[in-house]
Amino acid sequence: MTNGDVPYFRPVRDIYQSKVVTCLPDDNLVSVVEIMRERNISSVVVCDHEDRPIGIITDRDLRNKVVPSGRETSSFRVRDIMNSPLTTIGEDDVLYEALYRMSSLNIHRLVVVNGGGNLIGIVTDTDILRMQSHSPHQLVRDIENAADLETLKDLHERIQDLVVHLSGTATSIRDLSKLIANLNDQIILRLLALLVQDRFPDIGGEFSFVVMGSEGRGEQTLSTDQDNAIILPDVYDAHQTASVEKFAQALIDDLTSIGIPACPGGIMASNEPWRRTVAQWKRELDRWLTTPSPENIPNASMFADIRTLYGSTEWEHSLKAHIYRRVSENKLFLMRMTENMVRFPPPLNWRGKIKTGTQGAPPGQIDLKKAGIFAITDGIKALAIEAKALEGGTHQRIKHLLEMGVLAKDQAQNLGETFDFLVQMRLRAQVRAIEKSESPGNNVDFAELSQMEQGRLLIALEDVARFQRFMSGHFNLNLLR
Repeated sequence: MTNGDVPYFRPVRDIYQSKVVTCLPDDNLVSVVEIMRERNISSVVVCDHEDRPIGIITDRDLRNKVVPSGRETSSFRVRDIMNSPLTTIGEDDVLYEALYRMSSLNIHRLVVVNGGGNLIGIVTDTDILRMQSHSPHQLVRDIENAADLETLKDLHERIQDLVVHLSGTATSIRDLSKLIANLNDQIILRLLALLVQDRFPDIGGEFSFVVMGSEGRGEQTLSTDQDNAIILPDVYDAHQTASVEKFAQALIDDLTSIGIPACPGGIMASNEPWRRTVAQWKRELDRWLTTPSPENIPNASMFADIRTLYGSTEWEHSLKAHIYRRVSENKLFLMRMTENMVRFPPPLNWRGKIKTGTQGAPPGQIDLKKAGIFAITDGIKALAIEAKALEGGTHQRIKHLLEMGVLAKDQAQNLGETFDFLVQMRLRAQVRAIEKSESPGNNVDFAELSQMEQGRLLIALEDVARFQRFMSGHFNLNLLR
């Protein structure tokens, strides 16, 4: 099966409309409305003088902004009612990503831009949904309309089934990881909304619910447990704190009941250490970062991946800035974090051959997380903390590090490809486990890999070993005692 058989993973460039009516922000609105009427169109893209899209006006804007204003229509300029800043999509982005943005923002069209940010077309939800009646987008719609916990549980199982199905197609692992992250986000957001609606109507939105680790980076596969926390405002009374505690307990219980496993290490918002005010989180970060013990290093590393799912993103950015500031004052934490990362060398023997049954894996198997995925994600994370570039997942961080000159072009490309290969191998192994009614994990059976895959795995593990040597030199681990 090819990507053509899974249309929602085709690139936007395959279906966008290239003929787009545009106008300038200072054009008279009446003139633009007349053009819309003549051409029977429902939107016009607003561009600057260099053909860069900066806004959009729709017939809904005319109804909601012009008619109720009571102003003389001739007095309106386009800029008075246009929607700006504009939500755009790249021509190489996949159609599912376009649908996800439209759904999350409650809009029906996206402006398509090229690599230089110039307007090249427009794509609508109708254009995409016309391609197939049953789709990941329909799953998003069903999640949005879910009315109870049991329905969300069924939908979570449908997500797993969809991922198992798509893993057998030519869908890239990056697109598949993004799909899993987007759908899991939707499940959690709907559950949050139902909890607020049905059981905690007075909870308010003054706290933030954040996810961390692979979920924070948007790099989940089929075996993903919970890693989350709550950030509270500094001014919170005892009653509010107690309410959030009950809310957190209910949320984590419900997440577990719909099929998202609890974190074995207790890194969940239902546990008090993972519910703190902004000031308390800063003090805890100071403790972790200034005392990089075997317990504190993974906690700080996990927290560095925070991504806000509910509430204001302001505190997320503030806490990441706090991490940057503290680490720039003392690099010991990054040195210890890197030291911890190189403690998981790829399973290669002295002759450069792959060893199985090491790093806790059963005989004949390889733990792909310990063999290389962890080294790449944590190594790139350490470099991203140093470079103040934690936004996004591993691929986005690699891109930023390349642009900043931290990584060489070939090095960045090899790391990205190696990461994708290892995650792809893990997902395939997890799918096999599910098909055998076994629990999915991080291990792959070496004998089940083709000769070509075994060769590619050897190259990947050699890339990981080179990256670990690079990291040791970059952070001067020879100075540690």
